[in-house]
Amino acid sequence: MEPAYCGFIPNGETHTGITVLTVDEYEVVRLVDYEKRTHEQCAAQMEISRTTVTEIYESARFKLSDVLVNGKALVIAGGHYRICQGERGHGCVRHCQWSQIRQTIAEKGVLMMRIAVPYEDGQVFQHFGHTEQFKFYDVENGLVVKEQLADTSGSGHGALAGFLKAAKVDVLLCGGIGAGAKTALAQAGIQLYGGVSCPADDAVKAFLAGNLSYNPGIQCSHHEHSHHEDGHSCGEHGCGGHSCG
Repeated sequence: MEPAYCGFIPNGETHTGITVLTVDEYEVVRLVDYEKRTHEQCAAQMEISRTTVTEIYESARFKLSDVLVNGKALVIAGGHYRICQGERGHGCVRHCQWSQIRQTIAEKGVLMMRIAVPYEDGQVFQHFGHTEQFKFYDVENGLVVKEQLADTSGSGHGALAGFLKAAKVDVLLCGGIGAGAKTALAQAGIQLYGGVSCPADDAVKAFLAGNLSYNPGIQCSHHEHSHHEDGHSCGEHGCGGHSCG
């Protein structure tokens, strides 16, 4: 079963790092701790050995304790798993069985997440709704392994969340952003860090180091006109303004 949420961050504090909980680890914790299954029952549903369940469970529990004790952000992504297709069999109470490996994970890689940053001239572009280009950072085990630029092809702010979801983005670092866009990103399962104002590469480095300065309550209401038309940036309207690190 895919997780409904892709990550969590400490409340009111800057996190000290990032821990990646794989989807198979999430599923073992869900079955054993939440649904109160035995390791044998969990193994039968996931079609793996009981020993493997125990190994995954111990790894997942350590990661969760690390997050709670050390104030780290938790990202749920990657791992080796297959999505339930609702077919009957294998003793699952939902009458499902595991089938094809999810293509998006195969494309993004194991233990990998994708970070997106609205991008202009090397900086975090300060008006999400008028973003013409994103820079994507693929991160594996806490290290950036790939960077690429992607044009939005004129997509308006109402379509950008769908654009990022289609690009399999897990985390968005941005400057100013409107309430509607924030809602759309949440519905798409994309974790948002707003109010960031600095070079894009520096923002990603700070995020991975756990010392990114951001504003979880950031909101920009200037979606009805372009900020560049009157010579002002979104940051000057109070939409951005947080530096990195």
